[in-house]
Amino acid sequence: FARSLAGTGHVRVFASGRHVFQPGLHVKQALHRAVNEIGLVQSVPQTFKYISSILNSRVYDICSESPLLLAPKLSSQIGCRVLIKREDVNPTFSFKVRGVYNVLAHLIESEREAGVVAYGTGNHALAVAHCSQFLGICCTIYVPLGTSPRKIEALHTYQGCSVQMAGATLAEARSAAEEAANLQRRTLVRRDHPLAIAGNGTIASEIMKQTTAEDVDTVFVCTGSGSLLAGVGTYIKAVRPDITIVGVEPEESAAMTAALAAGHVTSVGSGGAFADNAAQVEVGQESFRLAQMVVDSMIRVSTDEICAAIKDVFEDQRVVLEPAGALAIAGMMQYHRSGGLRNKTVVAISSGSNMDFNRLRFVSERSDTEEVLLSVTIPERPGAFKEFYSCVHPRLVTEFSYRASFPVNKQYPATASILAAFQTFSSDDKTTVIDKLTSRGFRVRDLSDNELAKVHIKHLVGGRAPAGAAPGEVLLRFEFPDKPGALDDFLTKMPDQFNVSLFHYRNHGADVGRVLAGICVPDTEAAKKEFLSYLAQLDFRWFEESSNPVYRDFLV
Repeated sequence: FARSLAGTGHVRVFASGRHVFQPGLHVKQALHRAVNEIGLVQSVPQTFKYISSILNSRVYDICSESPLLLAPKLSSQIGCRVLIKREDVNPTFSFKVRGVYNVLAHLIESEREAGVVAYGTGNHALAVAHCSQFLGICCTIYVPLGTSPRKIEALHTYQGCSVQMAGATLAEARSAAEEAANLQRRTLVRRDHPLAIAGNGTIASEIMKQTTAEDVDTVFVCTGSGSLLAGVGTYIKAVRPDITIVGVEPEESAAMTAALAAGHVTSVGSGGAFADNAAQVEVGQESFRLAQMVVDSMIRVSTDEICAAIKDVFEDQRVVLEPAGALAIAGMMQYHRSGGLRNKTVVAISSGSNMDFNRLRFVSERSDTEEVLLSVTIPERPGAFKEFYSCVHPRLVTEFSYRASFPVNKQYPATASILAAFQTFSSDDKTTVIDKLTSRGFRVRDLSDNELAKVHIKHLVGGRAPAGAAPGEVLLRFEFPDKPGALDDFLTKMPDQFNVSLFHYRNHGADVGRVLAGICVPDTEAAKKEFLSYLAQLDFRWFEESSNPVYRDFLV
């Protein structure tokens, strides 16, 4: 049976948009049509063993039925009824305990006494440690060298769990775990063990019970090794074959997409690091075998799309999902943009919330799909910076970076390049701002989709000013209440005759706005007096930093 399904055959992959792959992924198209029309068990009777295994899984010894919650904001945003299956509320904050516990609960006494082995640093390893402790089984987790101490400490909190460092990569840790399991006659807890797939399939049985009053059209499923996709798809295609099953992967490690297109399991390289709990270089053989029959579509999503999905779910459910946990929501949003969803009821499985706190800043920066990043060239003259800002105001500015770069020379009109990030109301609003800047004679370059600018250049803008570029420069650090209109008020109070030679502002989401500004004060008594008068009338704190050694080391 398995060989017949995994046999070679004509594979058709239909592309729709940048990432979406439409039905036609299966090796045998006739089988796919039969599954969707009459159901999986009727088409392939041997698969009934999986339905029986799902219904008899032991998962409820350790976890409860997870909630299926309406997402009102997401529903309004895409014009569909969006239901989120909250697997992030399980023990270890991931769906993984379902499959892992179902495997361990079926071990015979001698296998339990021998202990179990696993590999990895993410949710699977945590689930093995947690379930082993629950059942009183000793476990050894093999992790690559260089694994963060935080992850190792998390595993050590479980009684009976030991951690072994092995190899530089996850593949080498896997080899070490397999070797140890063979030599020590211990059970290797595989991600795509049939009992793990069945345990994960209980999610689908819950969805079906929780939606008896709903007409579900599509279910979106996070895909890493493929066991969640296989389990959910198998059950749903057996009881509701009309429901579309969509798997979602990170675009840098789309192992299931590659396998379904090739007709066999294939490696996709080193895998990705961002959605690390779903970053697999290849999927499991058993998961792939089932996916060939039950998956209707695969979607690959970018890092920015994942970050946007994390933000969307937080604003809707007030939970911070990990990158892999937000994959299904990211895929749903992309599927909607491609025209695949209109007035439907859809389910997205939030598979985990083990978010690394250190990643939150990156997620925050990359999740704002309404933020525009522009490079704007303005003339180096007093008042030009305020004129530029007037074209952006009253939109929320998230960052300004600018440094004088050319010496003042009457023979050569100096210009300045500003990197500005701000939020717009729509794509039309962005066009309005760009047109306004262009009409003032400013040269504008849109960097919103420029990866180099977003990741590196925005942090490197500025540097040293050439000799003569900022005569009489005074470096000042300002702090003011960061509220609507505060930045505009700050710039409005600055006298026009003083040239701004350096400006850096970044919205940190704090209650205090911080600006670093270089202001060129002419070397006359009148100018210095007026400058001091300007500082005296300010309603916020300021500090002169002209003598700060960091200023001399990096800016002049």
